[in-house]
Amino acid sequence: MITDFDPGRHDDESVAPELAPLNLDPKPDGPAAAVMIASGLGVFTLGLMTTLAVINGSVKSFLEWFQFDQGVGALAGKSTVSVLVFFVAWLVLWLIWRQKDVVLKTSFYIGLGLGILGVIGTFPPFFEMFE
Repeated sequence: MITDFDPGRHDDESVAPELAPLNLDPKPDGPAAAVMIASGLGVFTLGLMTTLAVINGSVKSFLEWFQFDQGVGALAGKSTVSVLVFFVAWLVLWLIWRQKDVVLKTSFYIGLGLGILGVIGTFPPFFEMFE
C-alpha cells in the first residue's frame, strides 16, 4: 500500500515511547523501501546474468564487454551490470516514492525474495544444470 506522506501520521508515543521526547521530524518510508527493493533487484540480476551466461553464449559475450578488457574474472561483467541495475532501480524508485509512505514489511519481503532468487542463480549446482 502506497500513500502520500502525511507528517502527522507517525505516532512515536505508541510505537516507541522512548523516541517521543526527541521530537524527531517524521520522514516518509518510500526511500527506505526503494533501497530494499533495488538491492533485491541487484542481487537477482547477478544470479540471472550468471545463469544466462551459462545458457546463452551471446549473453556471455555481451557481459564480457562490461569487463572493459581488464580480464579480472568471470563475475566482472555480471557484477558491473548488477550494480548498474541496482543504481537505476534505486533512482527510479526513489523518484517515485520519495514523498510516499510505503509498507516497509512488503518492500522488505520483495527485496528478500529477489535476493534469495539471485543467490540461487549464483549457486554452481543450479546454473551448471543448464550447461
